[in-house]
Amino acid sequence: MKKIISAILLLSIFSSCTKNFEELNQNPNQISNEMLLQDNNLLGAPFSNIMFNLFGHQIEEDLCYDSWMGYMNTPTDFVGNVNNTTYYIRWNSYWGRIYGSVMAPTKRVIELAEQYDKPLFADWAILMRVLGVSKLTAIHGPVIYSNYGSTANSILYDKESDLYNTFFSQLDQVQTDFAANVGYTGFAKFDPSYKGNISKWLKVVNSLRLRLAMRLSKVAPDLAKAQGEKALNDPAGLIEVNDDNFWVALLGNIMPVAQICYQWDDTRMGAVIESFMAGFNDGRVAKMFEPTTGTLGPDPNHPTFPYKGIRNGAFCGTTKPFMLQYSKVSNDFNSVQKRRAFTASEVAFLKAEAALRGWAGAGDAKENYENGVKLSFQDWGASGADAYLANSTGKPLNYVDPADARNSFTQPSTVTVAWNDADNNELKLEKILTQKYLNTFTNTLEAWVDFRRTGYPKIPHVAKNDSSPDWGVIPPDQWIKRMPFVNAERTGNTDAVADAVSKMGPGAKDDIATRLWWDTGEVANF
Repeated sequence: MKKIISAILLLSIFSSCTKNFEELNQNPNQISNEMLLQDNNLLGAPFSNIMFNLFGHQIEEDLCYDSWMGYMNTPTDFVGNVNNTTYYIRWNSYWGRIYGSVMAPTKRVIELAEQYDKPLFADWAILMRVLGVSKLTAIHGPVIYSNYGSTANSILYDKESDLYNTFFSQLDQVQTDFAANVGYTGFAKFDPSYKGNISKWLKVVNSLRLRLAMRLSKVAPDLAKAQGEKALNDPAGLIEVNDDNFWVALLGNIMPVAQICYQWDDTRMGAVIESFMAGFNDGRVAKMFEPTTGTLGPDPNHPTFPYKGIRNGAFCGTTKPFMLQYSKVSNDFNSVQKRRAFTASEVAFLKAEAALRGWAGAGDAKENYENGVKLSFQDWGASGADAYLANSTGKPLNYVDPADARNSFTQPSTVTVAWNDADNNELKLEKILTQKYLNTFTNTLEAWVDFRRTGYPKIPHVAKNDSSPDWGVIPPDQWIKRMPFVNAERTGNTDAVADAVSKMGPGAKDDIATRLWWDTGEVANF
């Protein structure tokens, strides 16, 4: 008996010593999840980088929709002047950015939030997903979303109609949870945009719902109206003053368009935005671009407007040294600390279009339109909005390229700035979306969405069209419709890509000529 008791005591002592031994032998330099969970560090640390990666860089933006929509264009003859800007696809990397830098880290955040009972962080991560993937689907169409994270050999894509229903459902969840926790401050140290202010994030939720609803206004008008009215009438409100604008921190990086322009000399002002701003005598131009340099004299079409741009899809190459005299982006972009992701001006223009479409709660179309212009001038730090809005004669100008006459074009639009109640809804919509286009500089994907959805603003075709059966042929009277799925998916997820193409409708191909779901191809908007 004594031996048994002694053995038990010895085992107890040994176990106690072992426990203490394990505690003493933990690596003092190793940070545990429990330590990181203090102050929510484990969950919140990824968010600033997730937000940063909602945007792309040179090959994702500047050589794609920045150029296609005429905001910027390159003077450099990349790949022999046959590349994305001329409708021959060489680069296609935004897919990887969204899945690698948005979807992957949000997956981990959601898992940890569930593990440690932090549901608001899961909601915030879901909002980031909707922000990012709603951009990705506007580029490709069907994308992997509900099946993301699957280990199946073939990971199926969501069809676009299902994606938008999922987006709206997820926004419902985020909205409900945020509205019940407006006093929560746990995001503060991880949130460079709003310092953890849940009330302001609720405005982002509603504004994003309105943006996505408007995309569907022609293809699914009843759903669009229902979701749009839900956003317009929610008590949390929308982004309606510039103090509420959603900015994304650059995290010490140079604004991409400034780096491409000043450090690499690979981009300059676009001819299309020159045409509009010169014709309207737009005071925002000095906040966006620099005057021309060198021996380039004044343009005879606008001798008092010292800015010059390069045509979308321009012929270039030997002309680069001359084109480098064309307007750079404003030097201010070299020192900015953040970039626009969603502005009060965009919301005002969305409300103006919603009013034309008869959505309850949208208010008056003219009032929203003029407010959108005023908010934009204020946001960009420009003066003269009232005089600008009164301009009923200035029209977009024809473009003459002194470097290569093949890049010159006759401006297809004759729209003016001043509102006229006697105009029909088509002309009113053209005014709204032309001004929305000018405001959306540096967030240009939304302009490409509007253009494919409505045909506005009216812009010229690319000067040099290198589209081919390799990636899809764009007829001379048309514009690029989408980006193909990435090669890694084409070769590594082949069956799912084929299924995704079938979800785009009869006759669809994985090419740049296939329309997205909400791009109906109908000229009439009403």
